[in-house]
Amino acid sequence: MEPKKHEMPVQAPAVRAKNFEEVALGYSEELAVAEAQRCLNCKNKPCVAGCPVNVNIPDFISKIKERDFEGAYGVISASSSLPAVCGRVCPQETQCEQKCTLGIRFEPVAIGRLERFVADLHNQNPSAPVKAAPNGKKVAVVGSGPSGLTCSGDLAKKGYDVTVFEALHTAGGVLVYGIPEFRLPKSIVKKEVETLKALGVKIETNVVIGKTLTVDELFDDGFSAVFIGSGAGLPNFMGIDGEALKGVYSANEFLTRANLMKAYKENSDTPIMKGCRFAVVGGGNVAMDAARTALRLGAEKVYIIYRRSMTELPARREEVEHAEEEGVEFKLLCNPVEILGDGETGFVSGIKLIKMELGEPDARGRRSPVPVKGSEFVLDVESVIISIGTSPNPLIKDTTAGLSVNARGGIIVDENCLTTRAGVYAGGDAVTGAATVISAMGAGKAAAKAIDEYLSQK
Repeated sequence: MEPKKHEMPVQAPAVRAKNFEEVALGYSEELAVAEAQRCLNCKNKPCVAGCPVNVNIPDFISKIKERDFEGAYGVISASSSLPAVCGRVCPQETQCEQKCTLGIRFEPVAIGRLERFVADLHNQNPSAPVKAAPNGKKVAVVGSGPSGLTCSGDLAKKGYDVTVFEALHTAGGVLVYGIPEFRLPKSIVKKEVETLKALGVKIETNVVIGKTLTVDELFDDGFSAVFIGSGAGLPNFMGIDGEALKGVYSANEFLTRANLMKAYKENSDTPIMKGCRFAVVGGGNVAMDAARTALRLGAEKVYIIYRRSMTELPARREEVEHAEEEGVEFKLLCNPVEILGDGETGFVSGIKLIKMELGEPDARGRRSPVPVKGSEFVLDVESVIISIGTSPNPLIKDTTAGLSVNARGGIIVDENCLTTRAGVYAGGDAVTGAATVISAMGAGKAAAKAIDEYLSQK
């Protein structure tokens, strides 16, 4: 038994830090089969319980062992509408792989890498999915991010006439505006969307629900149920002096300019700061994406500012390691108190930080950071990216009577993803606030099941 996962080839740090091509290069057929053979094929399948969409992981890995790669794709796609996406961006280390029995003594099976291998191989020569017989019922899905795409795919497989309404000009939600090309190529998302279209899902872009159309108007147009998967696109700021200076971005804005507005392409005329010194405030995956994107846009220097230690840093360990290898510098146990500006130009000239120390654990068990009095210092930067989380946009709530939200703006739902409005379901970041792609997919899947039960009884 191999005690460690088979490593996946990656671009060298010095090379990849200067391009937007995918960092991880994927398993070869031989590496995939060798890694699959590490699986113990446990009878109680603990890894499945760790997957928010309940992919039958041992079965698809068994197919890889037999070199039945298309059969493996069939097993995965029975539960997941976005296998090529999940294989790249899911935090498997805290979900399915964390439950892997092999991981008790050795490294767990590289489930995510195997899922990516199977999905990529299928996408090289995709077979047309079989459309379900229409059942005559229409469902509207608001948002084409992970929860919306998953919900629409599951409903289409049951014969529903599904229309997805996307506010932006390209389908994919956070998968296209938030996640950089070097982690998730846009072509991958496009292929996954095309698969859903082949199932009969219709996607209408440039439609802002709450403005172009309201939820009430969707019901008037003949939709029997509505799923809200509009995400959490409203950025949070710190409320410190200097946040209105030129050169200060929310991570959402910076990544949208880089990804959806294609600043990552050579000779792009998208306005964005580049070639200077950046400070990225935050320690999550989005902060890593912003920092590594700034680096690839030609940044002179990139700092991550995080108020706790590396132990508490919430980003995926792989993303942190890649950032460090590429030259991102981590300023840990530091917190911004002011963004400094050039009085003549109005641009950022620096960021004032205060050192922190860890005190007692908070309600979630994380040690609370406490400022060290008199420890302020200035970091010379010309751009600051704030990446401290996002909240749901209030537009749908404000235009939909009877829809309740919590104090953070998240739509209130019951265990079946049903909101306080009959026939209206919600899931993903619109409910929880910013979370993971796979948790949003899990909510979309649960909502599709509940919608099917609701409309089957109606």
